[in-house]
Amino acid sequence: MVFACQRDSFLKEFTSTVLSCNPTECKTTVNGKKQNVNCFEVILEDTILFPEGGGQPCDYGVLNDIPVIQVLRRGSEAVHYVEKPVKEGEQVLQKVDWERRLDHMQQHSGQHLITALADSEFGYSTTSWWLGEEISFIELDTSQITNKELNALEEIVNEKIRQALSVTVKVYEEGDPELTESRTRGLPKDHEGSVRVITIESIESNMCCGTHVSNLSQLQVVKLMGCEKGKKNKINVNFLVGNRVLKRFEKMYKNELSLNLLLRNGPDMHQELIEKLQKSVKLMNKKLDQTMKDLIALQVKNLKSMIPYPKVYTIHRADAEIDYINMFIKELNNLNILILFTIGDKEGYMVLHGPEDKITEFGPKLAEILDGKGNGKGNRYQARVKNLKNLNQAELLIKESA
Repeated sequence: MVFACQRDSFLKEFTSTVLSCNPTECKTTVNGKKQNVNCFEVILEDTILFPEGGGQPCDYGVLNDIPVIQVLRRGSEAVHYVEKPVKEGEQVLQKVDWERRLDHMQQHSGQHLITALADSEFGYSTTSWWLGEEISFIELDTSQITNKELNALEEIVNEKIRQALSVTVKVYEEGDPELTESRTRGLPKDHEGSVRVITIESIESNMCCGTHVSNLSQLQVVKLMGCEKGKKNKINVNFLVGNRVLKRFEKMYKNELSLNLLLRNGPDMHQELIEKLQKSVKLMNKKLDQTMKDLIALQVKNLKSMIPYPKVYTIHRADAEIDYINMFIKELNNLNILILFTIGDKEGYMVLHGPEDKITEFGPKLAEILDGKGNGKGNRYQARVKNLKNLNQAELLIKESA
């Protein structure tokens, strides 16, 4: 079946009859995580809400103001998953999320255009594609593509957009002699009924179930965002089309303005200034490492000079990292003294180092006092802790054992 959304992708509202409505559950994204939710599956006589397929995600929208959370194709039917039930036999008003629909139309028609020209101009056929939430890609059947070729492809694609070539849809019935085998190749196994062929004027004709623009000028612009290695001997070419290009430019422009303020200079100087900052940070880190080594050497010297030499020792530093503890242990090089290291403010890390029997005895107890979980092996027990307010209690436990 060819749905209303496929006959006219620019329909924003449409009224249709409810054929069935049954309780079910579907997997959807809630707070960024996929999970099953209770809902109702609704089948309509016809729909302007595109069901997921052909690499294109489904449309969102409403049925009588009831949110549609997913639309899937089941044979010749589009199944709408909604939060509340509707009555069988009643007329419902469908409204499509137009911003999402236009975005998908731009990306999908843009993909057809890029794919066709990559093949005709450079001999690179597309083996698959992906319409992502922020960026999309086509997978080319080549192990490499040069920057020169990418730039040339982008220029040709945008030239075709400037020519405002028409994009038309023609529906063929199964068995139509005009429908060539190449056009039907790739149809889903459960496909039933008519076949749509999308034709970009003077460029290509291709079977497709998705929603498309009616003229290349509606794509506005295409930006190729470089390429990455894909599957074996394949290259993924990332791309943005239309409003996504404008949104990305707006985001980049805001970042540029922020960098202007931070670096106190214009974009032409950003790279040079950031490279200078990186060198300065690298030099400061080197000096900081040496200072920490000198500090640890002094602390270890003071510890070794203590009379009597302690059996138990505790060190707490709110501003230190695990590296500090490791360097201290290496510098001390003594397994006979039991040392409790803690770092952090309200929460952080603890490391207990010393005789193996003491580690086994006190490691888990200290972790429990400091509300942490960890593990020990040999002469060391380490844990991430959430309550350093109990540090005095932990120190008292091991000092009383000495």
